[in-house]
Amino acid sequence: MTGVPDRLAGVLFDMDGTLVDTTYLHAVTWWEALRQGDHDVPMWTIHRAIGMGADKILDALLGEDRDRDADQKLADAHAALYSTYWDRLRPLPGAADLLRACKGAGRKVVLASSASERELRALRRALDADDVIDAATSASDAEQSKPAPDILGVALDRAGLAPDEVMLVGDSVWDIRAAANLKIPCVAVTCGGTSAGELTGAGAVAVYRDPADLLANLEL
Repeated sequence: MTGVPDRLAGVLFDMDGTLVDTTYLHAVTWWEALRQGDHDVPMWTIHRAIGMGADKILDALLGEDRDRDADQKLADAHAALYSTYWDRLRPLPGAADLLRACKGAGRKVVLASSASERELRALRRALDADDVIDAATSASDAEQSKPAPDILGVALDRAGLAPDEVMLVGDSVWDIRAAANLKIPCVAVTCGGTSAGELTGAGAVAVYRDPADLLANLEL
């Protein structure tokens, strides 16, 4: 695969929208949380910002010059609304199989997520592949979320990997930009709702439909 290191030692995986089918749940619950705070933000706008952490998404949706006093209340409302779906979360097609294939080929499997620790536990339960995961991150591990590269740096440190021996699998332009900051190639999937054209334009080295499609075409 063009752009992927010849000596691939590990694969970093985004979680939301890449391995677990959560992108539109986040869009709906952010929309409702913002409505509760008297902010009328179109859902398509919210969807395009999904993939950023809570520290960035409100800047993107409400502007950086807003009154920030209500930020925590909005974030808490989103978290509470989203948590009602945790028991119903579903992995995307081929997600666990992809992780197992990477591990079986001798590659380290690393979850590079900006989800909260409680959300990450729910995502991992849905994925049901803990036996092949070498390391994982959560929002508390980095000062800034994607598109800042902080969480990827932590993921590399925990797995004992270098940027030039890994690739990232993600579903958003924010994943691709975060990876580019560390010169990590990003293979993207469209199952998070972003088009192949936009992902390619953002710098993805390859784009597939979902984890199953990636697995069918990945040479490990």
